Order: sequence, then structure tokens, then C-alpha cells
Amino acid sequence: MSGPAGGTGGGFAVAGGWIEVIAGVMFSGKSEELIRRVRRATIARKRVQVFKSRLDDRYAGVFMVASHDQRTIEAIPVDSAAQIAQRIDPTAQVIAIDEAQFLDAGVVRLATALAERGRRVILAGTDTDFRGEPFGSMPQLMAVAEVVDKLHAICVLCGAPASRNQRLLDGQPAPYESPTILVGAADSYEARCRACHVVPRRDAAQGSLF
Repeated sequence: MSGPAGGTGGGFAVAGGWIEVIAGVMFSGKSEELIRRVRRATIARKRVQVFKSRLDDRYAGVFMVASHDQRTIEAIPVDSAAQIAQRIDPTAQVIAIDEAQFLDAGVVRLATALAERGRRVILAGTDTDFRGEPFGSMPQLMAVAEVVDKLHAICVLCGAPASRNQRLLDGQPAPYESPTILVGAADSYEARCRACHVVPRRDAAQGSLF
């Protein structure tokens, strides 16, 4: 089995499997990149299985991984890493998981176990929440992966590379104390750079460095 060279292509040989993580903010093309890799694996006649968090029901619904440009692939919706483990096809050579930030910590153990059993594991997810802080198990997944690609969007305010998810509630920046995940909430997001990202706190003094 040949592993990814420079993050996405074929190249050097590896013994067994490996883990690839596609990280970044919303609108950076993570799902599009996952779809691209899955399709290339399919063209290479690898048996592929795709999972996604059930929390993501945007665009094409829970049974599809969909990019913002409307590219789609079929996926199995799950609520936990345990559900993925229960539904793994023993003949699958490539396991892809989208929206990995919504899954529990067991996804790290699962990805590691799959790689140790010779599978190529591709995970995509948002690595920081709306506060700009590490999101779910993404930091741990990035640490154990052989390959990490961090994608950026374009800041909607200044045009710089965007590395933050700006959550808006009624058109205003969501306060720091808001829940990390708002399932079904009528909120919206923008991609912003560090300088343009705003997260108001009730206690302004908390913005101090010390």
C-alpha cells in the first residue's frame, strides 16, 4: 500500500495503514477535499466507507457528505465513534469520516486502531470552535496523524487568510458564553482572520493577557 506524499498524493511506501486529517475553518474546502480523496481512492479500486456526524444535516441531509459547492458522496450518519466501529465493513480499505469535531473522544482510539490494522483513515473537521479554541477531538487527531492539512478560507471583512469561525446571532458576534454547539439554531457563520474575529465576553477584563 502506498501512502500520501505531501499530504494528498501517492508516493512513498508505508507498512500498514495511516491517518490523514483535513482541518480548518468553515468554507475552507474540507469536505470538498475529503470528497476528492474518496473519489480518487474509488478510482484506484479501493473499497471505501464514508461516515459523518448526524449533527450535520446541511445541504444534502444526513446521508450525504456535501461541500459548499454542492459536491456530494453518500455517507453513513452516526452519533458516536462506537457506532462507526459497529458498522465498519471488514473489507474496507479506506475509512473516511466527515465533521469529526462533533464525535466523542473515542474517535481518536478508533482511527488509531483502524490505521494499525492497515486501513487508510481520512478525517475532516473544524479544528477550532467559534471562540477560536480547540474543538472536540480534532487536536488529538491532528497529533496522532501521519498527515495533516490545515486549510484556510478568505476573511469576509479584509480578504486575509481566514483561520477563525465567526458565529453571528441576529447579525452580531455571538458572546463567548454561548454553547459550543447549537443544534438547529438559526445562527450563521462567517470565515474571518484573527484580527477580524470578535468574541464578546461579559467580563471585559478577561480579555487581558494577565
